Amino acid sequence: MMRILAVLVSLACFATIMPAQQVAPPPRTEFLMQLRADLEEPQAVGETPLGGRRIFYVKRGSFAGPRLRGEILPGGGDWVLVRKDGVSQLDVRITLRCDDGSLIFVSYRGIADIPPDLRTRISKGEDVSPDRYYFRISPVFETASEKLAWLNRLVAIGVGKRTATGVVYDIFTVR
Repeated sequence: MMRILAVLVSLACFATIMPAQQVAPPPRTEFLMQLRADLEEPQAVGETPLGGRRIFYVKRGSFAGPRLRGEILPGGGDWVLVRKDGVSQLDVRITLRCDDGSLIFVSYRGIADIPPDLRTRISKGEDVSPDRYYFRISPVFETASEKLAWLNRLVAIGVGKRTATGVVYDIFTVR
């Protein structure tokens, strides 16, 4: 009994001399842009050791936000891996051209967990709300433009929506 009491007293003393943990404030987000892309029909590589591989190339697209706007150049794409659990892992690389001619390379990973019944409805042209499934990305921006250099120094996240012909992303900076 005395040992238990001694341990409890020791723990109480230790707790009083430890500094309080400071918790960082939760991150805030700020709208950066909406990106819309039309995609080619996928190239189905097939079932690989890692899962089903499909490649979607970008036909065309656009982006717009408070500080930048322009078009998505053709030629970029998404090297999608459909895992054994049905979840799609995204591996995307695209080039954006701003209205002033500046180029921005964008790469991102992401996860799309869209149930088969919703995928079918979307592929038939039905507008399915993105709050019915999980579709998130983490884009990284790279540009040589001095005017847009701030893009090289930010963390961004996006919420995706699948359409019958492509994708729509609302992209936010993390502050």
